Amino acid sequence: MPETVVTMDKLVALCKRRGFIFPASEIYGGIANTYDYGHYGVLLKQNVVNQWWKAMIQEREDIVALDSAIIQHPRTWEASGHLAGFTDPLVDCRTCGRRFRADHLQELECGRKPSRHPGEDPACDLTEAREFNLMFETTIGPVKEAGATVYLRPETAQGIFLDFKQVLQFARRKPPFGIAQVGKSFRNEITPGNFIFRTLEFEQMEMEYFVPPAEAQRWHEHWLHERFEWYVDLGIRRENLRLRPHDADELSHYSSATSDVEYLFPIGWSELEGIANRGDFDLTQHAEYSGERLEYVDGQSGERYVPHVIEPAAGVGRSVLAFLSDAYDEDEIGGEKRTVLRLHPALAPVKVAVLPLLRRDGHPELARAVYEDLRRHVSAEYDEGGAIGRRYRRQDEIGTPFAVTVDHQSLEDRTVTLRDRDTLAQERVAIDDLRDLLRTRLDP
Repeated sequence: MPETVVTMDKLVALCKRRGFIFPASEIYGGIANTYDYGHYGVLLKQNVVNQWWKAMIQEREDIVALDSAIIQHPRTWEASGHLAGFTDPLVDCRTCGRRFRADHLQELECGRKPSRHPGEDPACDLTEAREFNLMFETTIGPVKEAGATVYLRPETAQGIFLDFKQVLQFARRKPPFGIAQVGKSFRNEITPGNFIFRTLEFEQMEMEYFVPPAEAQRWHEHWLHERFEWYVDLGIRRENLRLRPHDADELSHYSSATSDVEYLFPIGWSELEGIANRGDFDLTQHAEYSGERLEYVDGQSGERYVPHVIEPAAGVGRSVLAFLSDAYDEDEIGGEKRTVLRLHPALAPVKVAVLPLLRRDGHPELARAVYEDLRRHVSAEYDEGGAIGRRYRRQDEIGTPFAVTVDHQSLEDRTVTLRDRDTLAQERVAIDDLRDLLRTRLDP
């Protein structure tokens, strides 16, 4: 996408101005890369999650849902390898007191002015790199010294593996089948940055798809296609997406093949979602550490095996950022610049705005009646504050696909003006037909 259209600064400004996303704890100076979602941000984020659930559960019969605990038994993280190997290289600068990831120095700015990369200024005094574990550690029990050390989960996947045996029994599924989960994860990132792209706490949409070992490659290719097309179907331009296979030196120790769905963010091409062939590593490890047999046994043939796992794993925040980036646009109407979010209707926080042309002469009363009817069926908003043009601009900036205007003619013949966000076309529509017409336009 052209750099002149969307930048990270523009997105951050729009999100704060319209209450999508803004820094957390801001009255106390904030905490690096923790963010709160305001009204429209909550609605947008929930719509993204709902579309993911729809693709995973509603439109398929081979995947079931799960919501596992954030705090799991600490042995979980020994078995998974997170306690031993979930680290980043860390360096400290003795001069400015800041910490940096040793493998990202060329992407970071030194705290001194004029800004350079850490270590480039003669005054920089960097320590030797040391490994830094990304797990958030806490304790359970009333007294810290006597409590058990536990960890906030760095991914939702392990809870799925721990519950594999339980789900296999009550879900009445056999491989290939999946277990899907959406939930919070936590990583003590050294250098979080770029708005909500990388944060200390984040929400994940992960699915573990359990398959017979011989079918793993085929299902990996299946999910590469499915997950790529999900973003396209929800409005992201195909040219702004790509599938990038991991090189051999990038692969996680458990993965035989991983590809990222990458998106052309304002900061450049970066990972949006990873689709990994995890093999049987996780179930084998947890079986060894727990003493439980985590395998599938065919009730008819007696065949038993440890399934291999295909894992599509996406971040909700990164998905939101990608959808916002791709939807952001600027154009000109009547000589004035307009900022507009051309969000897919399924993702738009508000589907339709109802606007009385005037705040008198019966306009608000009829507009209120129209709004009350529509809000029972779609996410609607009523707005009577300010000039009608300004109200249109507000709705354009939050991505509302349609606006309904009640005017003098509405009082005479019970028709309203329906305005399209993208084409700016306006048409007269009977109030009695409005609900069905919007349902068709919003879900063609």
